[in-house]
Amino acid sequence: MDDLWGGFLKALELIYTFDPEVMEIAGRSLYIGLSSITIGSVICIPIAALIHFNQFRGKRLLVSLIQTFYSVPTVVVGLFVFVMVSNAGPFGGLGILFTPVAIVVGQVLLITPILLGLIISALRGVDVTILDTARSMGAGRWQMATLVIKEARFSVMAAVIMGFGRAISEVGISLMVGGNIRNTTRVVTTAISLETGKGDLEFALALGMILIFLALVVNIVMNRIQQR
Repeated sequence: MDDLWGGFLKALELIYTFDPEVMEIAGRSLYIGLSSITIGSVICIPIAALIHFNQFRGKRLLVSLIQTFYSVPTVVVGLFVFVMVSNAGPFGGLGILFTPVAIVVGQVLLITPILLGLIISALRGVDVTILDTARSMGAGRWQMATLVIKEARFSVMAAVIMGFGRAISEVGISLMVGGNIRNTTRVVTTAISLETGKGDLEFALALGMILIFLALVVNIVMNRIQQR
């Protein structure tokens, strides 16, 4: 217990003094996480709207398949991205393996089912009378889609927040396609795993506290935007 308490105090000291290595790792994690959720949102919101507003054979099966991938293991996504961008893969020529770009690609793939499924559910929850009113006033297809997305913005933002939490907390993808390279691809989760294995609990605790703090700050900011 004394060792744990000592590690906790040391972790607070590392955070309070803005330890350069801790801040660098935390900044990289935040940058990669925000990049992933931004790209994922730009891709998934229009696709979710297309799925929701169009009727086609297999739509229910498609939505069920999307929801099935909510809990896909991060190592499976990491393995898939690794195979795709490795030297022997179809995208090996891009040279993005063991770079932050590869981590972003993996995280976007990871959060896509979550964003799609939750946004589709959010659009379903909008009162149909809103659509009927817009249609009676001569609104076009895209105008109605924009209106419904605006009405469901609180639920859509909740989906984005959940996607961000999934992205910033994953470790499998970052480790497999990022390589946990110091000053290049090391993020908070991979650093925690490494430092815990080395027995440096102070550093690991400091990173763990920062990870929770980052998630809290981003959620607060997104909730404030949501309220406005």
